[in-house]
Amino acid sequence: MNQLEPFLHRTRIAYFTMEIALRPEMHTYSGGLGVLAGDIARTCADLHLPLVFVTLLSRAGYVHQQIDIQGAQVSQPNVWRAEEWAEQLDAMVAATIEGREVWIRPWLYRLTSPLGESVPVLLLDTNVEQNRPMDREITDHLYGGDESYRFKQEIVLGIGGALVLQALGFNITHYHLNEGHAALLTLYLLRQFRLSAGEIAPGQAAYEPLYVRERCLFTTHTPVEAAFDKFSYSLVHRILGDYLEIDEIKHFGGRDELNMTQLALNLSGYINGVSERHAETVKQIFPGYHVRAITNGVHPATWTHPRLASLYQKSLPQWAVEPEVLERADQVPDEAIWNAHQEAKGDLLALIKRCGGLEMRVDVPLIAFARRMTAYKRPDLIFSDINRLTGIARQRPFQIAFAGLAHPRDESGQRLILALHQYIRQLSDTIPMVFLPNYDMAIAGRLVAGADIWLNTPLAPLEASGTSGMKAALNGVLNMSVLDGWWIEGHIEGVTGWAIGDGKLGGSRNQADDLYDRLSHTVLPLYYDNRTHWIWMMKQSISKIGSYFNTHRMMRRYATEAYFR
Repeated sequence: MNQLEPFLHRTRIAYFTMEIALRPEMHTYSGGLGVLAGDIARTCADLHLPLVFVTLLSRAGYVHQQIDIQGAQVSQPNVWRAEEWAEQLDAMVAATIEGREVWIRPWLYRLTSPLGESVPVLLLDTNVEQNRPMDREITDHLYGGDESYRFKQEIVLGIGGALVLQALGFNITHYHLNEGHAALLTLYLLRQFRLSAGEIAPGQAAYEPLYVRERCLFTTHTPVEAAFDKFSYSLVHRILGDYLEIDEIKHFGGRDELNMTQLALNLSGYINGVSERHAETVKQIFPGYHVRAITNGVHPATWTHPRLASLYQKSLPQWAVEPEVLERADQVPDEAIWNAHQEAKGDLLALIKRCGGLEMRVDVPLIAFARRMTAYKRPDLIFSDINRLTGIARQRPFQIAFAGLAHPRDESGQRLILALHQYIRQLSDTIPMVFLPNYDMAIAGRLVAGADIWLNTPLAPLEASGTSGMKAALNGVLNMSVLDGWWIEGHIEGVTGWAIGDGKLGGSRNQADDLYDRLSHTVLPLYYDNRTHWIWMMKQSISKIGSYFNTHRMMRRYATEAYFR
């Protein structure tokens, strides 16, 4: 285990996540949940925090997105070669699935920060010759397959991951569950802490949950009950067997079906949502739990354009490790900020020309909308009134760049992608627009740095937090967003950006009207007529958002409030 020697003696916390964005070439993530996990890992390396990360290898990735001639998404596997980026470890463990042993081999990826510190990432793989062909595919497709396939993956992650840590010699004191996908880890811990018959007092449970709660932390991201992972107990019994008595699992995971979020809530001593509003929403869905709020952040050095990073380094040399010093970014000269942004915008326009075949203008404001393509994100809200939208564009020209993946089984999300392409063709004479296919970390980095306006139009309260707008703010890009998730906390009207609507739930029609009003009366006139004030807002966005909504602040809170409490 020479590869792990630098980590074994100091690592005490294991972070379990179904997905993690390590680099664009490694297709182990689908969207925001994985990108957040990757930013957390990079920050743990920066801060020398004693964490190991556990995830699935996902050889076939999530979705390789192609767009056909009509503008519809064509989903293909997004295959990558693990051996090019990770090391196969000389260890295997077996988890029982459908009554047979399924072998799991870990791979190691060393994530190294710009400061030279590293954290280990373990990628779990069932594609080993000891397994049957059907079992070799369990860890291939991120969020793929049917309910049975998904439950098998969660056994590999939660139970298999814990077995791997033990086999490799890690001495873990705390387990951090990033969403409910890893909640079966709690069942593993219950078995570990089984009390012997002689120690059980009358009326005491055979599996003492206190020991598990002392060791488990749970971060939930999903703000709607319908989206939580749930499995029928007939499926649980068929696949998991007698790992624990079903009645005991029901006691923690729900009477009618196994709710992975409820299982994690009942067996975690620390629970948090990912924004203030989201924590309140979780309390409404699951009353009676003490749900704290630690609002998400982003890793500054990863998402800041190199030209702006160089500018920050010159003025605020400790910004990458102590992002709070960015509060003084408002003292950077206007011309330096603007020139750096224009260089970032030029890089984005070059990408658009290369990938989309469209030549956009550097002197015309560019609006970006890039995120997972699903119904509640409402990427089509801006097209609610075509006549009004085109009327605004004729008075004050603007450009729009879209990007985002839809899950292959999300039919409404795929219809949205098709609709966006229809709007792009329909309005091409008035509004230059492009859809950048196969959205990934690399494309996201160009978009958040090179856009002028970052548009976000979720249906509240379904945006648990959101982080893309935080990345944009680090680059001086101004947010125009519905008041939901993190933006409720980061928004200062006319200072860090603009709100769409009044923050009340629903109200699509009113929000569309407000979006048009903001564009026509405030945002576009300011861009064209008052560059000095626009740059002032850019600096306010950097100093007020970048200095706070970062993963360094976030992980220091986890460390003091959860890990080392």
